[in-house]
Amino acid sequence: MANGFASISNGVPDEESITAPFLRLRRSTSNTTSQIAIVGSNPCPVESLDYDYLAAFLIFAAANLGLTLFACLITTLIAPEAAGSGIPEVKAYLNGVDAPAIFSFRTLIVGSIAAVSSSLNVGKAGPMVHTGACIAALACQGGSDKYKLTWRWFRFFNNDRDRRDLVTCGSAAGIAAAFRAPVGVALEEPENSMWRSALLWRAFFSTAIVAILLRGLTDLCLSGKCGLFGTGGLIMYDVTSVNISYHLKDVPPVLLLGVIGGIAGSVYNCLLGKVLRLYNLINEKGTAYKILLACLVSIVTSCLLFGLPWFATCQPCPVDASEPCPTIGRSGNYKKFQCSPDHYNELASLFFNTNDDAIKNLFSKGTDTEFHPTSVLIFFITCFFLSIFSYGIVAPVGLFIPVIVTGASYGRLVGLLIGSNSNLNHGLFAVLGAASLLGGSMRMTVSLCVILLELTNNLLLLPLIMLVLLVSKTVADAFNGNIYDQIMSLKGFPYLETHAEPYMRQLTVSDVVSGPLRVFNGIELVANIVHVLRTTGHNGFPVVNEPPHSEAPILYGLILRSHLITLLKKKAFLLTPTPTDADAIKHFSASDFAKQGLGTAEEIEDIELTEDEMEMYIDLHHFTNASPYTVVETMSLAKALTLFRGVGLRHLLVVPKTSERLPVVGILTRHDFMPEHILGLHPMLAKSKWKRLRFKFPLWNKIF
Repeated sequence: MANGFASISNGVPDEESITAPFLRLRRSTSNTTSQIAIVGSNPCPVESLDYDYLAAFLIFAAANLGLTLFACLITTLIAPEAAGSGIPEVKAYLNGVDAPAIFSFRTLIVGSIAAVSSSLNVGKAGPMVHTGACIAALACQGGSDKYKLTWRWFRFFNNDRDRRDLVTCGSAAGIAAAFRAPVGVALEEPENSMWRSALLWRAFFSTAIVAILLRGLTDLCLSGKCGLFGTGGLIMYDVTSVNISYHLKDVPPVLLLGVIGGIAGSVYNCLLGKVLRLYNLINEKGTAYKILLACLVSIVTSCLLFGLPWFATCQPCPVDASEPCPTIGRSGNYKKFQCSPDHYNELASLFFNTNDDAIKNLFSKGTDTEFHPTSVLIFFITCFFLSIFSYGIVAPVGLFIPVIVTGASYGRLVGLLIGSNSNLNHGLFAVLGAASLLGGSMRMTVSLCVILLELTNNLLLLPLIMLVLLVSKTVADAFNGNIYDQIMSLKGFPYLETHAEPYMRQLTVSDVVSGPLRVFNGIELVANIVHVLRTTGHNGFPVVNEPPHSEAPILYGLILRSHLITLLKKKAFLLTPTPTDADAIKHFSASDFAKQGLGTAEEIEDIELTEDEMEMYIDLHHFTNASPYTVVETMSLAKALTLFRGVGLRHLLVVPKTSERLPVVGILTRHDFMPEHILGLHPMLAKSKWKRLRFKFPLWNKIF
């Protein structure tokens, strides 16, 4: 090879010059292959512009940087709540945490197109879930009053129960649109939310409609006018033949795959948590630091994607290739990059593709000789760390597809190392590797199994995928929690687990109730209500009837802070503390007490009252929930948690065991069930034997 070109003797290229990488930057000969192209556009192939490789890299890096910068700017300036995956926010909401602005209209319009197109190792599944949830939440509240986009008849669903149901269906529809796996997605919701059986058919109906619409749109786009939508993407992966067979000797490698995948998934979660903490410290310094961080990640990503393929050897095109080699167009298995004609660069074939097509390349059958172990190892390490460092930037980015890509490369590598010692082909090992890393990171089992079966279109993989998911999840659970729970913890969402910690069985609810308790009388002075609302941040208050309105103090019910503010705003006052009849509620409508959208909720500081009005009274009886959930103070804390989470409560009243005391002892909120709060009150429990078995690595935590 001389001057960066293959030497040719008598018309036959020298063998060594064919396989050696081209490390010198020179102008390349013109060709018709498309090595680097912006997704969604139809430009001339970059290499066919007859630029040298340095110019090609600058174009590639500039395009990626511009898209990343645009995604970061619109997220930072318009909707910071849209940053990240969106799945932790949706999962927290379905658990009972209503964070502000997570489903606002501005969050909806800030999409993930720019971030996904910028060559960052991020996915679209998480933002699609967030988008579906935003549409559902806006629909049930009748649209956006701020932007004058309202539909009055939708407000029939503007209550907490229907809103949560619609958000569940919307998030299921969003991830079904990303994966085209309606059954697995419908099964995913019970693993992530407080599930009710009545929701099953609704979620399944939503995902079925999505699948039908996507199928119709795919047929319309077969002409190629829709970019990669009609031909690429996660539709179905033909990973192996229908007559696949495996035997008992193939089980040990699959078990090993699951064990290593569980360990790798726990390491992935640990490293991602450390990186997110570091990014939070950087992002807190201001908008400029957020943008600089995103730009730095984009530049490093471009350098790695463009530079690493130079160290890969050029491979001759397979004689029986099922598609043109080298690839012509933006999607395919054989990217020429710097190689000679009739040769391809295996690393470039993985890097210069969409994540969806990279997965398809790794999953494909009949490609056991297409990738070299060294190239797959480089691809695995690069994807593993790029997906970690790309997630924390301020842009709508997902984790699901990067984990699939990383797991598929890990499984492919194991298949290459095992070689002919197993009946399983390398594409099947890639599928099992993706399943193992997903199980080790996401910790879902049933839904992931069905989603992978729908994507691969091969039911014969069921036993192996089930085995890998169970082993990887079990191994990973011994080290740390799933990735979304860690992200919710970093965001400060008080997420309640489905199970009670063992030490909760040793405590009663009275052991965690904290005061002071603020109580209102059935007919209360306006000044007292205003004072309590201004001096506390509580969202629920017990209402107690005392003599002369009752023979003895009794608990009447629970009233919400938002309802008290509505009563003050409407000035439903009485001159004397006398009970009113049922006609008092005729001055109000259901919409007065419905959940308000972003920026429209009233605050106590916004209400102006005169001194005479402060001396008036409000009859709270007609606006109080007269049948709140209550527990006796001696109830086990574990049982109280089961009731609190199972019913989806926000307030749980604690009543005394004897009648000689006040009718209410306190209120339990989700904060009282958090392990941090309980262990803060009872630090000795942290050293007791009543805790979950989990391996600890003090030296690791000290280093990182």
